[in-house]
Amino acid sequence: MGEGTASLKPAGAPRGKRPSIHITCVDQLGKCRCHHGHKPGDVFDFDRDRGKLCPMACHVGFPYIDILRYGGAVPGNEPGTAKFCCPEVDTLNVFLAEVVE
Repeated sequence: MGEGTASLKPAGAPRGKRPSIHITCVDQLGKCRCHHGHKPGDVFDFDRDRGKLCPMACHVGFPYIDILRYGGAVPGNEPGTAKFCCPEVDTLNVFLAEVVE
């Protein structure tokens, strides 16, 4: 390619509107309280509240959230949802990620 051809490349497809994802703490299976303060009933908007969600739980949930956000389905879960658990063995908070239209 010669000089100036980079400007001729297409910019790529415009991003469509991604659906919102809400994450709810639905259960706690461990005996210890969450070091980040999460408890069943807490609800987070993945785009707005990401900094409020425990980084370990966010790290575990991200692949599922990404699948849901781009139209995929997680086997064993209802369409538009994915359950995942935080990796803290003494806490084991269970989270439900849901697509919000």
